[in-house]
This record gives sequence, C-alpha cells and structure tokens, in this order.
Amino acid sequence: MAAKQHTQNLLDFIDASPSPWHAVNTAETLLKPYQFIKLDETTRWQLQPGGRYYVVRDDSSIILFVLGTNPLLETGFRLVGAHTDSPGLRVKPNPANGKDGLLRLGVEIYGSPILATFTDRDLSLAGRICFKNAQDQIDSQLIKFDNPLLRLPNLAIHMNRTVNEDGLKLHKHTELPLILSELSEQQLPSDYFLSLLEKQSGIDSAHLLSWDLAVYDTQKGTLWGAEEEFYSNSQLDNLASCHAALQALLDKEVLSNTENTLVCAFFDHEEIGSESNKGADGSFLPDVLQRIALECCELQDFPRVLAKSFLVSADMAHAYHPNFPSAYDHDHKVMLNKGPVIKLNSNHRYSSESISEAMFIDWCNQASVPYQRYSHRGDLPCGSTIGPIASAKLGIRSVDVGNPMWAMHSIRESAGVFDHDYMIKVLKRFFLAHTNT
Repeated sequence: MAAKQHTQNLLDFIDASPSPWHAVNTAETLLKPYQFIKLDETTRWQLQPGGRYYVVRDDSSIILFVLGTNPLLETGFRLVGAHTDSPGLRVKPNPANGKDGLLRLGVEIYGSPILATFTDRDLSLAGRICFKNAQDQIDSQLIKFDNPLLRLPNLAIHMNRTVNEDGLKLHKHTELPLILSELSEQQLPSDYFLSLLEKQSGIDSAHLLSWDLAVYDTQKGTLWGAEEEFYSNSQLDNLASCHAALQALLDKEVLSNTENTLVCAFFDHEEIGSESNKGADGSFLPDVLQRIALECCELQDFPRVLAKSFLVSADMAHAYHPNFPSAYDHDHKVMLNKGPVIKLNSNHRYSSESISEAMFIDWCNQASVPYQRYSHRGDLPCGSTIGPIASAKLGIRSVDVGNPMWAMHSIRESAGVFDHDYMIKVLKRFFLAHTNT
C-alpha cells in the first residue's frame, strides 16, 4: 500500500542520514533525477521561471526551490520549513581517554536527548571531517562507520538497586564517555582514534584538522505492530518532516504545475536554538528569498512578496501515551494514525494563529486528510520550533504542524505509518493551492 511504501522510503532516508551533514547529502541525492541545479552563494545567480534550484550552507542546511511562472508579487512564496538536526551526543575535540586499559571517547550533549536511551545500544559515529588536501587547501568529507563501534553499558542493578524506582540518571560529564576498544600500554589513545578516522576516510591522519562527529544508533528503522501500522527509527524528529516535504515537492503533479514559487528550507541547529549562520534564526533563509525575489522584483517590492507568502513549519508532535495520561491535556490528546497535528500555544511558542490554522484545515479538507489540534498542559513548559523564529524574521504568516509520535528525543522514536502519508498529501495540496487568504 502507498502509506507503507512512503514510510519505508522514509526509513531508508533516515538510515542513510545518521547526521545533519548526511541528511543534506541524502536530500541532494534524491534531487538528482529531477534536474535541480545547485547554486553557489558566492556567485551571481541567473534564475529562470520554472527552474529548479537548491543551495547548501555549511553542508548541513539546505534550501531548495522551484521558481514559479506567475509573478512573485501575486503568489508570494509557499514555504515548508523543517530541521536536519536531532538531539544526541557529539564527539569532543580531544575525546580519547585510555584510563584503566579501555579506550573511551568523551562526548558532549547536543540538545536535549533522553540520555538513558543511549545505553546498551549498538552505537557508531557519523559526520564530517576537515583536512588539508593535496592542493594545501582546507577541505571536508563525510564519514560514517557502518559497524557498531561504541557502547554505553548500563550499570548492573546490583550496584544501582533503585534504578527501577528512581529511573536511570547519568552524570553528564563522568558517566557518558563511550567505550571504544581495549588499549595496550604501547598505544596512545589519540593516535588510535585518529588511525580509525584515517582508515575509514582514506585521509592521512597527519592531514586531519578537525571534525563534527555525531553518535548514532546502527539499528535500521522498522515497521512494527500487529498490522505494521507503526514505525520506529532514530531522528524522526525531524527527518520525518524533511522527508514528507521533499516527497510533496518532488511529486509529479507538483513539479508539472510551476505557477507558484515553492520552497523547502531544512535547517541545522534547531535543537540548540537556531542561532547560527545556518540556523532558522540566521540569515540563510532571508538571503535566499531576497535573491530569488530580486530576479524579478525591485528591492522595495521584497516586503510585498513576503506579505503574500506562507510558511508551514513542520516539526513532530507529542502523541498521547496511554501509560502516562497525566502528562497530557485531556481535551487535546492527539493519536497516532489520526492525521497531522496543528500545534497551538497562546504564548506563541508555536507560530499558529486562527487564520493560519483555518487555512491549514482547509488544505487538509481539500486533500481528504484528517487533522488534529494539540495544546500542551498548562503546568508544563512547552517546546518550540523554527516557526516563530522564521515567521518573525520574515514577517510572514505561518502555521506549526507535525505528525504525532512517541518517545520524542529518544534514540529510538515511534510514529504512525498512515500519518506520514497524510502529511505528504496535505503538503502537496499546500504547494498546489491557488490563493492565500
């Protein structure tokens, strides 16, 4: 069935994307059959109506767009925003420690992962390394260890008798180093670690300068449940939204209808606040949108284009967990496989408001897709997304939506098979819609 096939494609996308740098690379691979042209931010652009383009900033944020044939002043931009990063562990600059005959890697917490879920998993490393190339220039390369390389073994219950009552608590500095190998007295920890990078990348360790390395779970994504109605993988938050937006944009009907200017913007650093040169709070999106607009408008017309535009901020939502009913507002429970969730918060932690909410509901109805509304418990702090950030920076109307999921920020998250198909359908409808309110 179509829903399961879309979900399997998502699982394959995530399995090929164990880091934000790999996620952008995988997205680029998906674009190749569709004749998208890669643009360089340092060069002058020459864009054609109906043309398909994309631009990458610092390897882990990407904006892709189809330039519409109708005037931008009439249509504005139709944007879907999501993020490529997920909470987890990142390798420190001087990570190797050889104490007690075991080589361990020091890690730093990135964002807000559920640390206990990293224990007793088959972990490995993926990311980006930087080095001096043969032309004596600084270069970078993706790197990924496919085999289980690392482990964070749990402490036996005999030494932690209250773990089932108090929960597993890991000291963020002393109890997170990951076991990599046994180490002989003759081996230097740093040399051993660099030799692993050299063997995997083919880059002489003497030329290695730095790295961005994420810890990831080597277990592949899977369908589960008696009817395979659920799926599980790492990084559903938020690669599931990136994949849904990509599938909607690359749909044959969407690409053959080039009236609207369509944009997908996938940012790194959402999990740590988005404040960077490639995050949603940086200049990447405004820079790209302005350069697109200046191909066909005067600079003074750019705010008029933004006033005609609309942003769907797509990020995952909290599904109701029946084992923990007290964690939810009883009147705003959202369920797996019941459709995309419109996320609402009066303090504007989400960008949705009544008009954008109504517009998204209308697109759901047009696409014959069910929808749900979510509001957080009033006595619990609410998370946020790129929606309020990008909407405020650009001055455009926005709605925050996402598919419901369990175990957000776990190394192994779960969601509903039908919801992924629903999200693709409604985003496709959004791209094809003729007018904004």
